[in-house]
Amino acid sequence: MAAVHQLRGSNTAPTMATQWRRRRMCLLVADTPVPAALRDISGSGAFLETNARPALQSMVRFHHPDAGFIDARVDGIANDGIRIAFSGDSASVAFALTAITADMTQS
Repeated sequence: MAAVHQLRGSNTAPTMATQWRRRRMCLLVADTPVPAALRDISGSGAFLETNARPALQSMVRFHHPDAGFIDARVDGIANDGIRIAFSGDSASVAFALTAITADMTQS
């Protein structure tokens, strides 16, 4: 545990390991298409850095350049983006794994 603490630094809070992930520019379609950067993703949802602020609980479509698209529900709104929720089924997990894998590859 001390080694993990040492790697993170004494003032750094634990975060998702994004050093190895590229941030892909994606597209969020609510009323109109807007750019969105994928910050975090799992089989149950994602956090998108975007200027769009669709209404809570509204349905949106999220496009990733390699994973394709997925329909989602707006689950939260923050100053720097929105949280979207997926259905959590096998298609959602496959979408998330494809996005993660694509973002880890060098091209």
